[in-house]
Amino acid sequence: MNGPASPPENISAVSAPVSGIRGLAHQLLQNTLRNFAQWLSFIAVPPRRRVLRPTLPAIAAAAAGVYVVVMSMFFVDAAGTTWARGLPQGVRDVFEHITNFGLSGWFLFPCGFGLLALAALNSPKLPRVTQGVLTALAVRFGFLFLAIGVPGLFATIAKRLIGRARPFVGGGADDPFAYMPFIWRPEYAAMPSGHSTTSVAAAIAIGAIWPKSRWIMWVYALTIMLSRVVVLAHHPSDVIAGALVGAAGALMMRRGFAARRLLFCARDLRAFPGPSWRRIAAAVRQSLAVPAAST
Repeated sequence: MNGPASPPENISAVSAPVSGIRGLAHQLLQNTLRNFAQWLSFIAVPPRRRVLRPTLPAIAAAAAGVYVVVMSMFFVDAAGTTWARGLPQGVRDVFEHITNFGLSGWFLFPCGFGLLALAALNSPKLPRVTQGVLTALAVRFGFLFLAIGVPGLFATIAKRLIGRARPFVGGGADDPFAYMPFIWRPEYAAMPSGHSTTSVAAAIAIGAIWPKSRWIMWVYALTIMLSRVVVLAHHPSDVIAGALVGAAGALMMRRGFAARRLLFCARDLRAFPGPSWRRIAAAVRQSLAVPAAST
């Protein structure tokens, strides 16, 4: 004996929301793939070589920085780590919390999430002005992600190839000239300091887009750099080397964007004016309304 059949309208009532969700997911995926392909094409534009050409002040500054790092190894490192070891434990405990704010994830995760969200929501169904506002935001997020992430990646690889020992490795006296290259062990990954690389790169990159934030970002960067010495994670020369890597990486990325006429003026490297908060809010509302309407 056959049981009662389910009403057809119940099946359609369940399948309609499911198909709507699938359609929305497919649309967002299409938007993401299309926008990332378009944004990568912007980066692939041949740069203007004149903008990328290193200037004499930049070369002199890099040479001076390397000189300071070498001199610090001889005349500052031992005294710096001895001073930090003599600080009260309570001071070091405070800086143990502060130093965690130098991790790159504080910048890369928000920027990466912002890029994904903008790529998913920037639809060809939107007005061209709205698409332009969302693209302008994506360029800014992309610059910050690369200007902070690329120097950080370089520092992560370089420190493990250099193999410099952290302060007081092994529990004995500090030896600023203890090296074990290519060992890839955390206790021999002191130079350059990754936290210093991230904080200085962030200070330069964020300050390049929003000049009024520069003093705040440099206070942040200097605090993170000091914290790495206080918690005995690095010698002073490691911190200086990390700052050089972060500065060089962020400045080179800025020139790279300017050479492609993205975000920065090729003539003086100033950031182009961004969309106002009112336009950003309106663009976000419109971009959220389009997927909702399609379901």
